[in-house]
Amino acid sequence: MTRTVSSSPPCDMFDVDVEVVSYVNKLVGGPGTGSVEVVELGYPGDTVRSVLERLSERHPALRKALWEGNQIGAHIEVIINDAILGVHHQLDDELRPGDRITLLGQYVGG
Repeated sequence: MTRTVSSSPPCDMFDVDVEVVSYVNKLVGGPGTGSVEVVELGYPGDTVRSVLERLSERHPALRKALWEGNQIGAHIEVIINDAILGVHHQLDDELRPGDRITLLGQYVGG
């Protein structure tokens, strides 16, 4: 796994680990296989949406693939702390220190 880390956060901020898996990691500068970990700086009151929007602003290819309007599109699964978004977590749920986001490309066909 490749890991990119920002500088240490100030005391009221926290790191949010974002694991980007399979072909999706190519959209954030990865090799397109395996997983890449990106550490986003979290601010008090940040939500899943706000963190993913900031990540998407720096990676336009991710923005195009991840979002359909202001909602997550159908081709990338978002997982929060090992639970699929929409089941135990919502896009506007507040994140806490220690939370982890995983972006996983969906595979279809057979």
